[in-house]
Amino acid sequence: MGIGLSKSGSGGAISASSEPMDETLLFGSFVRLHVLHHAAREPIYGLAMIQELVRRGYRLSAGTLYPVLHGMEERGLLVSEQVRAGRARRRVYRATPAGLRALAAAKQRVRELMSELSADESPPVARRGRPRP
Repeated sequence: MGIGLSKSGSGGAISASSEPMDETLLFGSFVRLHVLHHAAREPIYGLAMIQELVRRGYRLSAGTLYPVLHGMEERGLLVSEQVRAGRARRRVYRATPAGLRALAAAKQRVRELMSELSADESPPVARRGRPRP
């Protein structure tokens, strides 16, 4: 089951929609990679992550992002703690060692994929020999 995300063609937004499940799963994975990337660099919290994703062309509600964060924590990719932010308390997330390993592996796979996708954009190479009917 996906996390109810899609990316619209007009604004590049992620929101609940009736997009095909394949796209839902793809864009959900992009969001998870963004989260892991930022949590590896510094502690993150939900609202700031939502704002960062908006800058990247996605739109998520707290009701979508927080289950993603909790799921990543349950899988051992993130760890969280409550910290004081003024008079309020905020839950911040950091990448775990397992999360850092997963991110490194994902980066390698993304590089490989981007190489393949870029190669597909090259003009087709003419074949030698007789033309096919």
